Amino acid sequence: MASGLAVNLDRLDRFGRFLENVALVTLLSGMILLAVVQIVLREVFDTGIIWADELVRLIVLWLAMMGAVAACREDRHIRIDAITHLFPDRVIDVIRIGVDVFAAAVCGVIAWHAHRYLQLEIEFADTVLVDTPAWIAHIVVPVSFAVLSYRFMVSVIKRIHGLMYEEGQVS
Repeated sequence: MASGLAVNLDRLDRFGRFLENVALVTLLSGMILLAVVQIVLREVFDTGIIWADELVRLIVLWLAMMGAVAACREDRHIRIDAITHLFPDRVIDVIRIGVDVFAAAVCGVIAWHAHRYLQLEIEFADTVLVDTPAWIAHIVVPVSFAVLSYRFMVSVIKRIHGLMYEEGQVS
């Protein structure tokens, strides 16, 4: 039963990774295409798409947030490892647990306040891209930070489980 659950969770994880990668590639391709079209329209035809620059900025926001989620997923986010060569692996794991708990807390607070900001955007009926509600374009911020917080906590649980499992092996 447990192995069946593990297989299903692994499939869900691979499917989620696939969707994230497709979204990243699609957004990056769309951004590059839109920027090139805008440049050609301006330089060759002395015209342009009125909302293209704002859309490119929003795509950059979405790419940055989704890229952060993907980097955290792969445990490839920016980390300052200035002192890790001084300590044994178990001490480094304990330090990383503390750092990941702190990162999860910070991301959770940012997600909460970004959500509050979205509520203000809804209340004031802010718009982007001519007439699109701004909260639709900016919803990626609280969602991404909530996912980051979740991923950091999963990392903490995995590290704690790894430490406990190693400790159990030694005994």
